[in-house]
Amino acid sequence: MAEVTAALGLGPEQVERVLAAASLAPSVHNTQPWRFRVRSDRIELHPDTSRRLEATDPEDRELRLSCGAALYNMRLALQDMGVRPLVTMLPGQDAPGALAIVRKGGKIKPDEENRALLDAVPQRRTNRHPFHDAPVDPRQRHSLVRAAELERSWLHVVTTPEGRAQLKRFVQQAHQIQLGDGAVQAELAAFTGHRPHAVDGVPPASAGLRPEPQDEWAFRDFQGPERHPGKDYESDPLVVVLCSFYDGPLGELQAGQALQRVLLTATTHGLSASFLSQPVEVRQIREDLRRSLGGTLVPQTVLRVGFSTQVPATPRRSVAELLLNSKDRAEC
Repeated sequence: MAEVTAALGLGPEQVERVLAAASLAPSVHNTQPWRFRVRSDRIELHPDTSRRLEATDPEDRELRLSCGAALYNMRLALQDMGVRPLVTMLPGQDAPGALAIVRKGGKIKPDEENRALLDAVPQRRTNRHPFHDAPVDPRQRHSLVRAAELERSWLHVVTTPEGRAQLKRFVQQAHQIQLGDGAVQAELAAFTGHRPHAVDGVPPASAGLRPEPQDEWAFRDFQGPERHPGKDYESDPLVVVLCSFYDGPLGELQAGQALQRVLLTATTHGLSASFLSQPVEVRQIREDLRRSLGGTLVPQTVLRVGFSTQVPATPRRSVAELLLNSKDRAEC
């Protein structure tokens, strides 16, 4: 395995902390599809295509969304160390195969908001458990919308009964299509359940309750515990659609950074979030969702947001496993 080296004026231990923060980003089924190459003048972010979910995410849209979230964590950690990150996305021949290059763009003094978001990185969890019957107040909603805007994306808050009913149908339709797809179900099974010593995936403690027919929203079965009587999921969570302003890999990387800023902002407010991403994973439903939003915005993921009990962290690969040697490329 490669060793962490100095970069961007930081020592090896500091660089390792930066990469450790990046590795705490969310990803579909906690696959952690990212790798890093460290050079003296840059840190490169590469997709780990050996961790693609070919059936669930055939176009690698969510893979790039996840890598964008890791990139945002990296930016936060560098700023906290006084480094202004200069990011080049989709650098092409400057770093073949990379999704982004981060260079030093000078010095920066971290502000309180940056520090609060960085402190939230290890506290953020995808919370698949039921939420409490407590509304997210307008001030908190505004903070989430602002977080997306600051990363040049849009957070569509579903507020009308008609909008909620329509989105609920999209989630259910996509969910049923995926239930009938054996390859999608095999990928879900491969990363869930009891997997001793696993460094990825969703363990039972993080899986939430097993879905049942009376649930208002369609949830994936992450092989969590059976629920006790009366422990149903909430019927009225705050539901939001994170959107980019353009389609394609660049939009997905941009939206991934916005996604992470939204999730970390939610964490600073004591909010929990989980994904209802089925509609964006099924092309025909994603197009229906896009048209329902007016046709201009590109839906990248759907989140349910609310208040819940704390859940444990999911396992993570070590930084050493994420490093690329100087001549290696992430597995294709």
